[in-house]
Amino acid sequence: MPVGFVAIMLALVASMGGFIFGYDTGQISNILLLDDFRERFAICTDRSDPSTCHWTTTRSGLIVSVLSIGTLFGALLGAPIADALGRRWAMVVECVVFCIGLIIQITSFTVWQQFAVGRGIAGAAIGALSAAVPMYQAETAPSQLRGTLMATYQLFITAGILAAYAIAFGTRAIGGMASWKLLVGLGFVWAAILVAGISIMPESPRWLAKKGRKDAAAKSIARIYGVPSKEADTNRFVLAELDEMSTQIEMESRLKAGWIDCFRPSNKTLYRTLLGMSLQSLQQLTGANYFFYYGATVFVGVGIADSFVSQVILGGVNFGCTFGGLYVMERFGRRWPLIFGGIWQSIWLFVFASAGTARDPTTDHNIGVLMIVSACLFILGYAMTWGPGIWILIGETFPTRTRAKQGALSTASNWTWNFLLAFFTPLITDAIGFRFGYVFAACNLLGAVVVFFFLYESSDLSLESVDDMYNDPKCKPWTSTKWAPAGYTSRYDLVEQTKAAQARKPLAEPLEEKQIEHAAGPGGPPTSKRKAIPELAENKERTASQAALAPQAEASRAAGEEVDRSQVYREGHAPGDPGYPVPPTNSGPPGGFGGLV
Repeated sequence: MPVGFVAIMLALVASMGGFIFGYDTGQISNILLLDDFRERFAICTDRSDPSTCHWTTTRSGLIVSVLSIGTLFGALLGAPIADALGRRWAMVVECVVFCIGLIIQITSFTVWQQFAVGRGIAGAAIGALSAAVPMYQAETAPSQLRGTLMATYQLFITAGILAAYAIAFGTRAIGGMASWKLLVGLGFVWAAILVAGISIMPESPRWLAKKGRKDAAAKSIARIYGVPSKEADTNRFVLAELDEMSTQIEMESRLKAGWIDCFRPSNKTLYRTLLGMSLQSLQQLTGANYFFYYGATVFVGVGIADSFVSQVILGGVNFGCTFGGLYVMERFGRRWPLIFGGIWQSIWLFVFASAGTARDPTTDHNIGVLMIVSACLFILGYAMTWGPGIWILIGETFPTRTRAKQGALSTASNWTWNFLLAFFTPLITDAIGFRFGYVFAACNLLGAVVVFFFLYESSDLSLESVDDMYNDPKCKPWTSTKWAPAGYTSRYDLVEQTKAAQARKPLAEPLEEKQIEHAAGPGGPPTSKRKAIPELAENKERTASQAALAPQAEASRAAGEEVDRSQVYREGHAPGDPGYPVPPTNSGPPGGFGGLV
């Protein structure tokens, strides 16, 4: 069963929430430089002459950072809103709030506090979106494409930043208040696109199943995978997905989930809450925003005095390299890209800080070139690893029962550090200059260490299997790449059987395949590949196997025995083999259905 077109579109449409965030973030640094905006809101000796106007550190810091204050509160409110209204309608409501913030900004004329309040309200909507969008994408995206589809959120953030830089580059020539009001007002267009698009997308099947609407959940899964709606109640893969979701949700619903439950140590809930908050904080502490802060100064060193041009260049590098992140996070998993990314980014931050400390880039052309190269190489690493990777993990690390609240807490920690860096960076750089880069370099190394020792590899797994992995006492973060759900011999076996099930092909028996291919032994006659067993025969064979083993499994469940999941790691020990406690299932991947999870 191929991945449906809807699965691709829902990721792209929902990612407009990231575009809104990127656009609103990118526009303010340019707005502060526009003549009409400075004449209206900055401190001036002659308001008819913009050259006499200047920003105090406090006023400019508040106008820039108040967005982050709003996003902090919005991220915390995003969880209960998404749980109450559903993922789609939550995004619609948040877009309406965002538009209210835009109206307040556009109607500002001489009172800078009004503009700041409008940014705060818009920020609250953006913060709520930043919690709802990754959650929605994680709950709807097929497991084999979840990394790529969720990475589009970060891609759209960078696209929004680049769009804001490019549009500001054009609107500055208009002059007057239209130069900044048009830039702000275009936000209505992006919000309208998100509302129109998300309104025709399917609701999260996990949210629907959690609310007891299993028929609607089955239809949602069918739309995502391109299955005709009339087959939603009969398609075996749709039913298998729904069965796994329902089983997991039923287990989680036995206890009510409140905010305090995010900090309970059972089932590694506290572990994952602290991990998510730490990773989001470390994403901000990588220093990406620091580079954009210093972009104009660095580019002046090589003869580019126009700060608008320098920001477009850095934004273009950030956006272009994020495309590579879509491939990297899907091809190489989550852990190793983040580890190598942290080390790579640290190296170039050390180069950047050392060069800027040794010489003045505004007077030494070669030092300026070196700092530009190091800045671009840093952004290359960030855009391909820590930029998209952290948003992917926030969507797939937490259990369904507390996912919304844990995602909100993690996102709130991101916005907290976003505000602290936006507000205090000018003060810190005035004191220590480019040596601030050493601080970020150390934070990148710390991030690599945290990922190695605490993050589990979640690529290619269903969200329910990710929860099982974190609760497997025999699985450690540094061995998690080899973990596979019950019923599979390896992560590779899981991927291959998932592909076979989605293509409506008979599920391969990996052990039998291996035995046939190597039956002749060294030097023996060549053997041909096994022909596919007809589906009917395969089903009969499985039914017989299940009938033989079902009494044993039922007896084990009746006695309250737990399945020994560790047996899936043993070579040659898989469902159907003598002594294996779990019978094969008809439902296919992800493994462990039929009440045996």
